Amino acid sequence: MPPQVSNGGASQIGPSVQLCNGSGLRSSPKHGGTATRRMKYHGKKLLPVLVLILSCLSILRLLKIAMIASHSSSSFQSNAPSTVALEADRRVKTSTASALTPKEFMLLSKIITRKAPCNLLVFGHHSQYFDLSSINARGITVFLDDDPRKKIEIKADSNGTRVYNVEYRTPAKEAYDLLKHARGNPACSPAVNLINQSSCKLALRNLPEEIYKLKWDLVVVDGPTGDSPDAQGRMSTINTAGMLARGTGETTDVVVHDVDRTIEKWFSWEFLCQQNLVSAKGKLWDFRIAADQSNSTSFCSSETLHVMP
Repeated sequence: MPPQVSNGGASQIGPSVQLCNGSGLRSSPKHGGTATRRMKYHGKKLLPVLVLILSCLSILRLLKIAMIASHSSSSFQSNAPSTVALEADRRVKTSTASALTPKEFMLLSKIITRKAPCNLLVFGHHSQYFDLSSINARGITVFLDDDPRKKIEIKADSNGTRVYNVEYRTPAKEAYDLLKHARGNPACSPAVNLINQSSCKLALRNLPEEIYKLKWDLVVVDGPTGDSPDAQGRMSTINTAGMLARGTGETTDVVVHDVDRTIEKWFSWEFLCQQNLVSAKGKLWDFRIAADQSNSTSFCSSETLHVMP
């Protein structure tokens, strides 16, 4: 049989448990109130300190953000390209884009070889043209360019080669108005002999004196850039090339590059004439102005197709 628990044992255990609960787990009201007041006191004292710490952290964070922004701005400004650098980069890209292709280079070299030694005038300048000028070693080669930095690339009078810096004042966006002006103005007629004294808006009057005095056997038009509406266009150089060719009294070739562009095409048809086109490769056209056109009062015959802008 299982053991039995007596009543006396039960009565002894009960009071003992109650005594433990009463003395070990209950705290007096007086002691608890003091601890609570102390915690509240210390909390109120620490609150300003915490606010101060958080404020300092916020200020430091703002200062860090301001320093990062300032550094980024100065770094961007130091790395941003200047206007001069942008213009130099544009010229390099333009020079590369307008370079002669192998077939164009071959055509032009054949023309120079056939005429050398001769008087060769080039509006514009690329390294390729300097290579071609060596073919004309015993002749005279003159480069006209609006970029003053290119003058140092060729020494003056090196193999009869000279480089002049010129200024153009006819932006490409004025092409339409200039063409209308030339068609209705007698001063723009090819019969005018003194280009440097002409009142025609297309006449280049500020070129070196020898340009007007020499009789040119070959004129190449590959400048100015004319690659945007605000850039200097080739209206005046094509017109002046046509005038110079007709003033020699001999047969003169005028070669125009970038004829895939509207202005080059318009003005070539207008002042060099379709009837005079003798050869072409890629974007390079060769016009041959015969000696019998020197005294003509019009650039092209009546049968020649004029392009109306």
